[in-house]
Amino acid sequence: MIAPIPKDIPDLPAIPGIPAPAPSIVPARAVVAPIRRPVVATFRILVALAAATGVAIDLMLGSPLRVLSYFTIQSSLLVAMVFVASAGRAWTARRPLSGAVTGGTLLYISITGLVYHLILANQSSAFSMTGDAAPPTGWQAVANHLLHTVTPIAAAADWLLLTRPAPLALRHAATWLLYPIAYLTFSLARGAMMSPGTPARYLYPFIDVDQHGYPGVLANALLLGLAFYALAILLVALDHIRPDPVRRRVRRPENRISSPATGGLK
Repeated sequence: MIAPIPKDIPDLPAIPGIPAPAPSIVPARAVVAPIRRPVVATFRILVALAAATGVAIDLMLGSPLRVLSYFTIQSSLLVAMVFVASAGRAWTARRPLSGAVTGGTLLYISITGLVYHLILANQSSAFSMTGDAAPPTGWQAVANHLLHTVTPIAAAADWLLLTRPAPLALRHAATWLLYPIAYLTFSLARGAMMSPGTPARYLYPFIDVDQHGYPGVLANALLLGLAFYALAILLVALDHIRPDPVRRRVRRPENRISSPATGGLK
């Protein structure tokens, strides 16, 4: 009579002088074949072109140093670079960019669109930049539309519908705020180095030290920072509940051992 095989077989003792073998890790590419996504790559190239076109128009219409100092321009340039890299990976079926990179990029361009539409272009806002000035026309209107509306909406659609969820955590939400804090420091230092009365000394009305003083500017920055952090937490939460657009397209591997019909092994 054959003795039953024990459920738990103990590991063999280590042989002196021979290091224990490292645990083998099977890469995901060995289990699921990589998938080329040319349509997704094309869409991301179009988004990058929209952001780059808006930046190029603003650079041609204004002073390059001043234009490049705007948060809108910097976040749009980031979108252009990240989306070009992401498009290349989707076209060649390589591993996608880190979720921290794509999520942070979405956060910054979302801040650009929301601040513009809810604060700067809103006549009822205390920090409205419309005033008595005529609305932008011509190429300036095209650039404003591309940078503040088209690019943020397209980036959000790509993240929600075309990008795989990543293991984002609350620490990412806090880390993403480092750039807005650095931008605030840069803006205040830039304004301090300019003489009073210089046009566009402070690029945004809520950080205008001449008008609000440093205590008022810091209070405005704190309120906006809390709003940005809440938006970052919302992105982290959405990343945990949104569907995976890639996994739904992956076909189950064909069973080459057993037949779908009843019968023995082939």
